[in-house]
Amino acid sequence: MPNVSNYADYDGLGLAELVRNGDVTPTELLEDAYAAIDAINPELNGVVSRIPDLAEAEIAAGLPDGPFKGVPFLVKELGMQMKGAPSRCGSKLTEDLVAAEDTELATRFRAAGLVTAAMTATPEFGFNPSCESVFYEPTHNPWDVQRSPGGSSGGSAAMVAGGAVPLAHANDGGGSIRIPASCCGLVGLKPTRNRVPTGPSFGDWLNGLACELVVSRTVRDTAAILDAVEGADVGPPDVITPPERPYMEELTQPTGKLRIAWSDKAISGAQVHPDVVAGLHETVKLMESLGHEMVEDQIEIDWSHHFEALIVLWTAYLAWAIDVVANAVRRTPSYDNMERVTVKLYEHGKSLTAMQMHDALANINTISRQSGVLFEKNDLFLTPTIAQPALILGTLNQNEAGVDAREWTRRVFDWVPFTPLFNSTGQPAISLPLHWSPDGLPIGMQFAAGLNDEATLLRLAAQLEEAKPWKDKRPPVFYSE
Repeated sequence: MPNVSNYADYDGLGLAELVRNGDVTPTELLEDAYAAIDAINPELNGVVSRIPDLAEAEIAAGLPDGPFKGVPFLVKELGMQMKGAPSRCGSKLTEDLVAAEDTELATRFRAAGLVTAAMTATPEFGFNPSCESVFYEPTHNPWDVQRSPGGSSGGSAAMVAGGAVPLAHANDGGGSIRIPASCCGLVGLKPTRNRVPTGPSFGDWLNGLACELVVSRTVRDTAAILDAVEGADVGPPDVITPPERPYMEELTQPTGKLRIAWSDKAISGAQVHPDVVAGLHETVKLMESLGHEMVEDQIEIDWSHHFEALIVLWTAYLAWAIDVVANAVRRTPSYDNMERVTVKLYEHGKSLTAMQMHDALANINTISRQSGVLFEKNDLFLTPTIAQPALILGTLNQNEAGVDAREWTRRVFDWVPFTPLFNSTGQPAISLPLHWSPDGLPIGMQFAAGLNDEATLLRLAAQLEEAKPWKDKRPPVFYSE
């Protein structure tokens, strides 16, 4: 018998309220989470390791009285570190790597009262917007198990969408929160650069492109966890503007009439699927019905410069990170312990010079300035989150022979041309599940705001969640006790 009737129908704050009221204990919620994982993971393969000893020890030690006290949680095996938990990054190279210390974000998640039950899948070193690796094997989308849940936070997204937990850790270096949120029908907020700490292990993680937070089923869970974890840690490279008030309070504030630029065209020229275009146009009509001013416009950047800069920044960082972990596990990176495309990306990164890195950073600066022009005259910018619905598994194969760094990056951008720009600029952006294709696949819409303006995104997200509810939509693979 389940401890909580209709466990999977609750969001995180709803489960925490049951704990506060004495209706259920954290141990009982943990049992329900494991029951849900047992039920759906054989079909989804989102959870790749369980850590019951650590979870039970946290409960036994007494959980902090945070907003998510007692709520089961999952952590992606890439990025944030939890002492004693696997940190294998989806790779045979690091198959026995265990985190030696907590990063600051892990400490803050614990302080929020979350109980980490298990770890989730990622593609190898997070360099694939589809969550499939040789080491873990593919993760499946609960809306269609033949399709990808997106990546690189696809393990977390699949399990949240399938009802195992209400929210789970995710991170985003080119769209890895927003892409799986779109594919799985979830809320995915990429916060402003350095809004959420990445220390002490990283300063400007992935050369400033990457950040951390969660995927969730409700806007209020996203707002509450951002309140719980945002703010500088000790000695950060940058300190950004704090919010004017808690993000949870923003959810009850009126949006006012917003001027929102929109485009259904990719800056790169990549083809956008008709179902995605239809979703964008429906969203524009919805926004107009809510009283917002919608203006068709486009961010004018030199796409070729952005493409070249990201190849340098991504592969240089990847090469450095692989060498760090290879030294920690005392192995030599090779085709024996990494996927074929990963090796090519690694070799490309190792071949770069300091001058090429500085050229790339200069290009990113120019692109940020060009992007900023649109936000001088508009409050937000609306696009689809991705160019096509969730891909059939195997479409983006990081183990394919004969694919070099340039070709891989081109293939990635053909599917996800909308998200990486805002990693480069550092601006916050959110994917919301506002459309479903005729064959039942979720298609997210992305709203981007100016730097430090998560508040406007969350106010609008709350308005849209009420106008076009998504919380009770259920994929074919969903936990029901």
